[in-house]
Amino acid sequence: MRRLHAWAAALSTLLAGFVGVWAYFFPEAFYDSFPGVLGSWVSVDGPFNEHLIRDVGAMYLALGAASIGSLIWRNEIAYRILGIAWTTFGALHFAYHAFHLDHMPLIDAVGEMIALGVSLLLGVVLLIPARETHRERY
Repeated sequence: MRRLHAWAAALSTLLAGFVGVWAYFFPEAFYDSFPGVLGSWVSVDGPFNEHLIRDVGAMYLALGAASIGSLIWRNEIAYRILGIAWTTFGALHFAYHAFHLDHMPLIDAVGEMIALGVSLLLGVVLLIPARETHRERY
C-alpha cells in the first residue's frame, strides 16, 4: 500500500504542477485552451476572470506542495492528510462539473469527468490505510 500511496502522491504532484503552473502563470492561455489537446473546458463556462484563474492555479500549487511534502516524509499521517485535501477538493470539483455539462460537447464532457474522476480517485487512494504488518504490531 505504501508504494501505491507514493504513486498517488507523485501523480497528484504532477497533476497539481501541470494545472497550477499553467493557471497561475499563464491565466489567459489556461482560460483559452485548458486542457489542451482535449478541447477547451474553461472558456465555455463564462467570461475570463484573471483573479479567479490565478486563485485556481495557486490552490493547485498548494496541493502540489502538500503532495511533495508527503513524498518527502512518506508516512501514513502525511498521506492521509493529503488524501483528505485531494478528496475534499476532488469531490466538490467533480460534483460541480457533473451538474454543469450541458454547455459542452459530449466528448469534452466525458473527458472532463474522466479527468476529474482520476483526480478524485488519487485522493481516495491516499485515504486508504496501509496494512499493518506483523513486525509493526510488536
